[in-house]
Amino acid sequence: MVHKNRKVPCKKSDLDQIIESKVKDILEKTLQQAAPAEPHVPTFIEVCSGCGGLSSGFIEAGFKPLLLNEIQKVFCATLKKNHPGVEIENKDMLQLNLKKYDGKVDVLMGGVPCQAFSQAGERKGLEDPRGRLIVEFNRLVNECNPKILMVENVKGLTTHNDGATLKGVIELFENKGKYKVYTKILNSANYEVPQKRERIFIVGVRNDITKEFVYPSPSTKKVVLKDVLNNDEIIRNSPGAKYPEGKKAVMELVPPGGCWINLPKDVMAAYMGEKGMAAGGGKRGVARRLHMDEACLTLTTSPCQKQTERCHPTETRPLNVREYARIQTFPDSYIFEGSVGNQYKQIGNAVPVKLAEAMGKQIKRFLEGVPRRS
Repeated sequence: MVHKNRKVPCKKSDLDQIIESKVKDILEKTLQQAAPAEPHVPTFIEVCSGCGGLSSGFIEAGFKPLLLNEIQKVFCATLKKNHPGVEIENKDMLQLNLKKYDGKVDVLMGGVPCQAFSQAGERKGLEDPRGRLIVEFNRLVNECNPKILMVENVKGLTTHNDGATLKGVIELFENKGKYKVYTKILNSANYEVPQKRERIFIVGVRNDITKEFVYPSPSTKKVVLKDVLNNDEIIRNSPGAKYPEGKKAVMELVPPGGCWINLPKDVMAAYMGEKGMAAGGGKRGVARRLHMDEACLTLTTSPCQKQTERCHPTETRPLNVREYARIQTFPDSYIFEGSVGNQYKQIGNAVPVKLAEAMGKQIKRFLEGVPRRS
């Protein structure tokens, strides 16, 4: 028996199916538009990368490296050890071509030598191969058109050739109005680095970005040697230079924070020599023992050069490799390749990681909201 009142479901018409599909498409597109866009991860390319202090700081600040370039083979070995997966070019900067990165890179940077370049006269500084590097860096700028260009260099660049060298570099980087160029000397000790190290940072901002660039403000946190020179297993097992017995006997007589002027007169005369005494003993870096309650003096490529002695505050020996690295704010996990002397050279030439991070964070904030060029 069939019940007449039973309802039989109706089959959807073709029109109903089309309407349903259209509504579904509209809803999906609306949801996609409403969803927050993936945040842009800022990118950088670094030339003259050294062992990676500057790049490590920028990575810590949230940047992604597209390419690291370094001519020294052992420095590249260090970069590859610590930055797996990053493209690393072990070649002369003059051989680079960055046209494929046009519109893809936010920052082009490096510790490019500037001293041999001079805008004055006939640019005789360009006869020095190192003087050519700054011109080649500017060629790379015009190939990839980064939003920001940045060069780190020694403080002496400001007075080199009576200021003509820096003036020439600024004019070069301005590229006839394409970039607005800023310069400032920053002291690492103001950015949570246990070291007094002054360096100039040259920053160029592309002319389609109308904001004014401001350098990072000093940190309120001060770090001194006792904060990093812990007598732990990593420090105890670190390789390092040693003093000959004669020099060790001299350094035993120097108190923490002292130098050659604290030596007994007879020892002072023998150690400094006739010429050294006649010149007034030179600067206070000779026979210098560091102090735990102070920031370190600027690290050089060796901890035991006569004019720039870096003796441990409480032990009579040069700072070892891991102590050098901690003072430059590299993490203990960062591995340096090559001989002990080469490791000192890599670390001593590096940009302190914390200082690089401060610059990276400031540039990252500056670029927020700046549209990407198609």
